[in-house]
Formats: sequence, structure tokens, C-alpha cells
Amino acid sequence: MQGKVEICGVNTSRLKVLPQAEMDRLLRLAKAGDKNAREQLIEGNLRLVLSVIQRFDKRGESPDDLFQVGCIGLIKAISNFDPDKQVRFSTYGVPMIAGEVRRYLRDNSAIRVSRSIRDVAYRVLQCKEAQTLKLGREPTLDEIAKELDIPREEVSQAMDAVCAPVSLYDPVYSDGGDPLTVMDQVRDTRNTDEHWMEHIALQTAFRALTPREKQILSLRFYDGKTQMEVAGRLGISQAQVSRLEKSAISSMRKSVSVS
Repeated sequence: MQGKVEICGVNTSRLKVLPQAEMDRLLRLAKAGDKNAREQLIEGNLRLVLSVIQRFDKRGESPDDLFQVGCIGLIKAISNFDPDKQVRFSTYGVPMIAGEVRRYLRDNSAIRVSRSIRDVAYRVLQCKEAQTLKLGREPTLDEIAKELDIPREEVSQAMDAVCAPVSLYDPVYSDGGDPLTVMDQVRDTRNTDEHWMEHIALQTAFRALTPREKQILSLRFYDGKTQMEVAGRLGISQAQVSRLEKSAISSMRKSVSVS
């Protein structure tokens, strides 16, 4: 989307920004039913729509489609905004626009969410929009859960379900060199190739032991038994258990170092 000057026939480089005093005046006129004031508010806040949809420009969606959906959110925000509340329009409008875009992405996503979770998600989004207007800020999960009288975990699950999927290759930071991607942050640092090779080498070395040595090592290091307990279990002396254990470990070390 970066560098795209025209979206839906609108030259984004020439989008105007309304002064706050003019915004307040037009909002009151629009609330009273003035259609011309409403049109001026829409035209004067298209830059706000543009700034919101840029958050979603890595989703692979058409910028024109996102812009149109964002404009629907803007129109809803203008219709529902109460000028008497001590809240800036942008504070209320941004979540409304973003919510409309998220709904569009969710409804057009290849990932299907169950109807029950989707219904809860709609309620959560509606509550979030209403509470944002009432509080002058975005409500917390606990506040939404209390308002809807549902568990906090259910609110969190519903909000996660309507989030658009993120590509593992999406950049999250760049200082001019190779960008840091989502994959870099969530990759598995334990199950690497090196660890898999070590695991395979240990399995191979263990299979080469005698049945008695395997049994002793399993009892000692898998079941966590002492040498005395192992000796009693196998009917041999503790010294024999110690000798067999050392021999088995030594054999495995040699096998692993060779491989």
C-alpha cells in the first residue's frame, strides 16, 4: 500500500484534515441531521481511514477494498458519535474503523470460526465500541467481560478468533538490514536440527546396549530410582548396578562421539 497515491479514485496525497474547531461544529450539525455537514465530515476524515487500513496492508487484501470497508466504519462512527461526550472523534472513530476492517477480514478469511464463537465476537465488538464512546478509551478485557456477564477467557478467545491471521514472514522490525520477522520471534529454539541429531544419536547408542544395561538406565534415569532400589529390583548387588551403569554410560558416550 505504501507509495499508492490513488485509492478508489481518491488522491490520498491531497486528503484534507479538518481543524478541531471545525470538526466539533460539523459533528453537531451532522448529529442534528445536516447531510452536507455529514459529507464534509466524511471527506475530512478519509486520512484517518487511510492511517487505520495501513495497519492491515500485509494481509494480501486489495487496498481499494480495505479503504471502502474503512469508509463504512467511518460513516458508522459519524452516525453514532455523541458530540456532548468529552471525547475526541479520532479516539472513537479509529476503533470503529478498525473493527469494521477486522469484520471484513474475518468474514473473508479462509480460516472458519464456529458460529457460537462468532456470535460472542460480535457482542464483544459491539460492547467494545459502546464502551469506547462511554469511557473515552478502549475498555479492558475485564471491563468487557463484566459488561457482557461472561468469563474473561471467553472474551479473549472471541477477540483472538476474529483477528486476521498473520504471515510468519511479516516483518516486525528493521534497522536497515535484514528485517526481523514473526518467524524469528516464535521459532522453536529446542527442536532444532542439532537437537534432533543428538536425539537420534542417543537412541542409536541406547539400542546398542545389552538388555540388562537398558533396564538399569531406564530404572535409574527414567523412573528415578536409586542404585540400591535398582539392585533390589533386579536381585543383584549395588556394586554390580554401579558397574553396569558406568559401563553403559561409557559405551553410549563413545557411540555418540563417534557419530
